[in-house]
Amino acid sequence: MQIILSLLPEPAATAFAVAAFMGLRHGEIQGLLWENFHDGEMYVSRSIWNGHVTAPKTRKGCAPVPVIRQLAERLEMHRLRCGNPQTGPIFANSLGKPLCMNNVLKRAILPALYRCECCRKSKADHGKADHLFKRDARYPEWHGWHAARRGLGSNLYRLGVPEIVIQRILRHANVSTTNTYYIKSAAGDVRNAMATLEQHIPSGIEAPNMLRDTERTLNLEPPVAPATLN
Repeated sequence: MQIILSLLPEPAATAFAVAAFMGLRHGEIQGLLWENFHDGEMYVSRSIWNGHVTAPKTRKGCAPVPVIRQLAERLEMHRLRCGNPQTGPIFANSLGKPLCMNNVLKRAILPALYRCECCRKSKADHGKADHLFKRDARYPEWHGWHAARRGLGSNLYRLGVPEIVIQRILRHANVSTTNTYYIKSAAGDVRNAMATLEQHIPSGIEAPNMLRDTERTLNLEPPVAPATLN
């Protein structure tokens, strides 16, 4: 996430930071207004999708989302670059209308991340090169705006945040949606969990000794063999 932020130009970097640190949906980012940002929180009042303005999906979708300090600083720097507006779209085009996030993706994000391994040019600028375009694998891949939202859910879960709180941050109608689609365990987490289990299970050598110690603690007598008749 931090690598992507360091590679993106503005305002794409700030738009992605909103997705990554607040978990807002693609259309909600496009619909944000400066009036929505106050008292350390962002109030989601609308969503814009394919030019259509709609209300949030559910009543919980209108709930305010706390803005962490790092994101608040980015937003204030973005505001200053835009002339310090107090109203209107947070992400605006040259006409003052909401900036289309699909255009941000095509014109800023993908060119920044999809670069040639040989000449470092973006794919769009590679037409006259004397070699084939091969994507530089050192640059992170783009998995969509929604991937940042899912990533926030997973990161909060790893930090020990209760699922019900993550649900409120992501503004889901119910916690089952949060559990099923937004809390992901990475392979590393799974391996670490099993390694922890492994450390608490005695090895084959220790097990018999452990059993004998348990028998002594419980004062268990060994079973008596049945008597034989002469």
